Amino acid sequence: MEKQTKLEILEQRGSSSTDMDDAAAWVSQQGQDIDPVVERRVRRKIDMFFMPTFIIGYGLVYYDKAILGSASLFGMTADLHLSVVVNATTKPPTTSTQRLSWATALFYFGMLAGLYPMTLLAPHTLRSPVYTGWLTISQGAIAMCTAAVTTHQGLYAQRFCLGFVESVIPTTFMTIISSYYTQQEQAFRQSWWFSSTGVFTIVGGALSYGFAQIKSGDLKKWQYIYIFAGALTVLYGLFCFTIPDSPMDAWFLTKEEKIVAVERLRSSQTGVRNHKIKLQHVKNAFLDPKFPLIFIMMATAYTVNGAVSGFGPLIVSTFGWSVLDSILWQFPLGGIVLIFILLTGYISSKRTGLIIIQLVLCTLPVIAGCAMIWRSTWSHRAAVPVVGYTLIGFFGPVVGLIIVAGMSNVAGQTKKGLMASNIFVAYCVGNIVGPNLIKTQTKSRHYPELWLGLIICYCILIITCVVWYFYLKRENARRERMDLQDEGRDEMAFKDLDDSDNKHFRYVL
Repeated sequence: MEKQTKLEILEQRGSSSTDMDDAAAWVSQQGQDIDPVVERRVRRKIDMFFMPTFIIGYGLVYYDKAILGSASLFGMTADLHLSVVVNATTKPPTTSTQRLSWATALFYFGMLAGLYPMTLLAPHTLRSPVYTGWLTISQGAIAMCTAAVTTHQGLYAQRFCLGFVESVIPTTFMTIISSYYTQQEQAFRQSWWFSSTGVFTIVGGALSYGFAQIKSGDLKKWQYIYIFAGALTVLYGLFCFTIPDSPMDAWFLTKEEKIVAVERLRSSQTGVRNHKIKLQHVKNAFLDPKFPLIFIMMATAYTVNGAVSGFGPLIVSTFGWSVLDSILWQFPLGGIVLIFILLTGYISSKRTGLIIIQLVLCTLPVIAGCAMIWRSTWSHRAAVPVVGYTLIGFFGPVVGLIIVAGMSNVAGQTKKGLMASNIFVAYCVGNIVGPNLIKTQTKSRHYPELWLGLIICYCILIITCVVWYFYLKRENARRERMDLQDEGRDEMAFKDLDDSDNKHFRYVL
């Protein structure tokens, strides 16, 4: 393809303006033909760097917060007084784990405090490798400090700080993926990094099982787990300084490959990178019906995780299984999360129009699993509630598809950052609500508030998905009727317009 130097293109446009996408300095206004062989090579290089990097990174981030469930079985509940006797006259005494619920929820309050300011300000003041690296190192250090906590109040503070520094890490992953891949490719790639929740549910369970074998030492088992997990995260944080935040900075691509990496994104109209906060994008985001819809979808979907990540092993232990058995039962749940996140993402990348259909289908096993746990007999080592618990793992592909639906259907750097923040604010809300549906006083009745609450949430999710589908379908049809000239399409691609203003943008279903 015919190439122009970066300087020549800048001179052509007088492009000192920060309104343009940074990619505009690398390609001409009109689309150029790309050698398919070169494009495949570029995409393969991008995959080989980012997929392992983000899978390991988000897996460690997830592990740092999710090990609370295993730690509670290894003595943390007693050591930090997270379980309190509320009625000593009953046999056995009635206890409350409300403090554990708050320890779980305060992590997400910390995320809420950091999400919007850090997601908007950090990418526009610092380069992604800088702030991602330092925040990841900070997260690892805070995780290791958990071993020094001696009271439930100290755990509350630790969890809040952990959530605050983590807030920008997953949103950065989401926006970087959207800056390297086309709309169709994003489905599988967003699924890849999010599938690490399944991988590390299994890996974390195996590690917890290993730490359970420790019989001596000056520390408690749960303290060893946090020190180990935090140290791994610190090491990953050092590697984060090498992550390029756009194709133009990708050190593993040649100059020719960088141009191809940018040019191939033109058709999606999603843009690559811009460091200016645009108030027009902010205004359009607040007026965009997609934002409240995706918020409801994510918040209702993630109520399950709030309960499972903090209380999963504890819930399974009430089915008559030992501490170690309860940890091992996390393996099939993690397997469901891993396999079906990748499968649904792959299908979405190969066939258009299936994101929402798959999403609705994956909600059904979650509803069935909740009903099975709630209404089955909890006899010693009962099989039915454990099968139901495993089926709940389908919340993984549900959430993965919501991320794909949200991030594939926005354009413009500021608006993409707002969508990523919107998704994870909803993620926090769901994770705060979930643990507080668990009332240990109702254990004899199988925690009815929890399972009924989750079923209601997933019914709301299904209704919202239907509204989302028909809204985007109608919007695409409206734009098709505009009969826009294709000649202007190429020029609009790298002007950092959001999807509301760029009528050449098409939404994926």
